[in-house]
Amino acid sequence: MTSEITLFVNPTAGRGRGAHAAQPAASALRAAGYSVRTVLGENADDALRRAREAVEGGTGALVTVGGDGMVNLALQAVAGTRTPLGVVAAGTGNDFARALGLPMGDPARAGQFAAHALKGAHVRDVDLGRAGDRWFATVLASGFDSKVNDRGNRMRWPGGRFKYDLAMLAELAAFTPTPYKITLDGGETREIEATLVAVGNTSSYGGGMRICARADPADGLFDVTVVGACSRATLVKVFPKVYRGTHLDHPRVTTHRVASITLAADGITGYADGEPLGPLPLTAECVPAAVRVLAPVPASGRKAVSPGLQ
Repeated sequence: MTSEITLFVNPTAGRGRGAHAAQPAASALRAAGYSVRTVLGENADDALRRAREAVEGGTGALVTVGGDGMVNLALQAVAGTRTPLGVVAAGTGNDFARALGLPMGDPARAGQFAAHALKGAHVRDVDLGRAGDRWFATVLASGFDSKVNDRGNRMRWPGGRFKYDLAMLAELAAFTPTPYKITLDGGETREIEATLVAVGNTSSYGGGMRICARADPADGLFDVTVVGACSRATLVKVFPKVYRGTHLDHPRVTTHRVASITLAADGITGYADGEPLGPLPLTAECVPAAVRVLAPVPASGRKAVSPGLQ
């Protein structure tokens, strides 16, 4: 493996934390004997082009510095290759790093971990989702949660996570369930009304909301969480349980484990890793062992989930 590592940096991640995290991460990699090349890019397309060139050129690893959006961009360069992906979590949500048990809020330690992993201690294959030609690592969101994203992205004030809190309140005021058509594993298409449908390769989105709490990124399957039609009052009551994953026990929530899913609904945008995928309908498939990551191997074991649409 080449000793040159590519640091893929989003300087604006986490309200500027990405720029501050790059230096200690790079220093840790250099201290371990690696040569570090930094890729920024003038915009997302330019950054991705440069990342792909680094992968095609044989870089020893592509190490992202930023949040889940930066991980998502990096996946478009490394998925399906043998180039390992490292993560220095410096964004707002950091749900992929959380799922992999990586250091968070400590870029020097994250850089040290990546260097240690590259020496053979912690390299593993994990699954990814793919919708069309777009790869994703965490959760594909659709419904109430994606409407909140839509509204938050249109708001210029305030900044940070508070913007999405306000967007959620605004969407609650206008809340109505959405008619969906859902096809699981190419089977019968079923029509339901739902508050949201989340397709999880990993368990959480939005900075620790465990919407697909039992998802395992190494089992070759998505965990799908369907929050059925419910009142505004029920949604407000159930929502706090998402942080513990106990919402899965609510009678309006059903879960499914599938290799592929097609979602169709009018006026709904799909988001994955917090980034817009495009309007529904979308088909997503779980691709086993699609990316190598610099991450600890987790303990095994998972709980059963309830089958079937209700």
